[in-house]
Amino acid sequence: MKRTVWWRVAGAVLACLAANVQAHKPDVTPARAASGPISAASFCEVMTRRLPNVSRAVCARAQLQGMPVRSVTGNQLVERDVISPHARLRVLVVGGIHGDELSSTALVLHWIGAAMETPSNIHWRFVPLMNPDGMLQGRPSRTNARGVDLNRNFPTPNWDKEAPVYWKERTRSDPRRFPGAKPLSEPESKWLHDEMERWKPDLIVSVHAPYGVLDFDGPTVPPKRLGRLYLDQVGIFPGSLGNYGGVYKKVPVVTIELPNALRTPQDAEIRQMWLDLLRWTADRLGAD
Repeated sequence: MKRTVWWRVAGAVLACLAANVQAHKPDVTPARAASGPISAASFCEVMTRRLPNVSRAVCARAQLQGMPVRSVTGNQLVERDVISPHARLRVLVVGGIHGDELSSTALVLHWIGAAMETPSNIHWRFVPLMNPDGMLQGRPSRTNARGVDLNRNFPTPNWDKEAPVYWKERTRSDPRRFPGAKPLSEPESKWLHDEMERWKPDLIVSVHAPYGVLDFDGPTVPPKRLGRLYLDQVGIFPGSLGNYGGVYKKVPVVTIELPNALRTPQDAEIRQMWLDLLRWTADRLGAD
C-alpha cells in the first residue's frame, strides 16, 4: 500500500512539474490568416485586428507593396516609398524588429501618412514590420519563428566571440535575446543587411518599445528629443542594428523607444515626433 501511494504521489509531482515547464515555454506557433501567410494584399486585413490605433483606412492609405523577401514561415515583408521630387537624403524607417512591440509598427504606418502630407527633400522607405512571425504568434514574441532576436543578429565586428558571451553571461541565456547561431542566420535580418548595402540610406530610424527614450548611434550630432522622448544613449550591444549600422557602417541610426509596446502615443504626439525628426534631418543631415 505504501509503495502504491508513493508512486501515485511521485507521478502527481512529475505531472505538475511538466505542466509548469510547459506553461513557461514561449508560444512559438505562428498565427496566420485563414488563407495562409500574409502578403501585401492581406496585410491590412490581418494587422488592423492586432495593431493598436490603426484603422483599416490608415493602413489602406499606406499603399504597402510586397517585397521579394519572406520570413521564416513565409510571411511577406512589405514596404512603402514616399519620394520627394527633390530628394537629397535616403531615410529607412523600420518597425517591428521585435514582434511583441506592436506600437512600433503602428507608429510607422501613421508616419507613412505624415510623409505624404509633409513636404521634405527626402526619399523615405518605410518597412513597418520586420518580424511578422513574432507579431503574428498567438502571444506576440520578441523573437522570430526560430527564436532569434533579430536585433542581435547583425554582423558586428567580433560577433562570433562577443554575441554568444554577452547572451550567456549578461542575459543569463535569456531566450528572448538569443542572437542566433551565426550573424545573418535569419532571412529578415539578412534582408535588412542587404538592403543597407543596395540602397545605401543616409539615415536609419528604428522604432522600438517600451523604454520611453531616444537612442542614437553613429556620426553627426544626435537629436536631443523627438516629441516627449529625450536622448538617453544606452550603449551598444553585440549584433544590434545600432551597433552595426551606426558604429561599424557609420550610418546614423536613430532608435526610438516608445513608452508602451501595446499602445501608441496620442496622435498629436505622433505628429510632433515626426516634425521634430524632419527638423533634425534638415539641420544636421542637410535635407533642406
